[in-house]
Amino acid sequence: MKALIVCVSVSHGNTRRVAEAMGEVLEATVVEPEQVDVDELGSYDLVGFGSGIFHQRFHPRLRGFVRALPKQRRGKAFVFATSGFPPQLWPLERLVRRSGFEVVDRFSVRAFDTWAPLLLVGGINKGKPDAADLETAREFAAGLRARVTAGS
Repeated sequence: MKALIVCVSVSHGNTRRVAEAMGEVLEATVVEPEQVDVDELGSYDLVGFGSGIFHQRFHPRLRGFVRALPKQRRGKAFVFATSGFPPQLWPLERLVRRSGFEVVDRFSVRAFDTWAPLLLVGGINKGKPDAADLETAREFAAGLRARVTAGS
């Protein structure tokens, strides 16, 4: 199975750590949106799209990248997020579907968050994602891999 994970991780590296944990299991390359060769996206069996949540939204670089993709039939995809609070994943799912992907799953994990008012108390979810969270991300990826490979 050929897989790619596109992620934006800017504040504390939380999203990148989660993406890399999933990437180990999926044998996926983890890249920033600017590193993606759009013409090659159709050659992947599975593409993941994720970022931290900023002001209750996925990062603008990721949203902009997905919005700019030429609309054409593509393979399977999943979306994921790291956030201080439970995120809404459907807005990114909708954008990914509009770009021609079949969204087959979603994943989110709590992460250290120092968004403006939370900074006053030192942030929330200190130490997150932790080893258990990264193991959960690997388990998610293993299940996803099994389903995508079985469906091929």
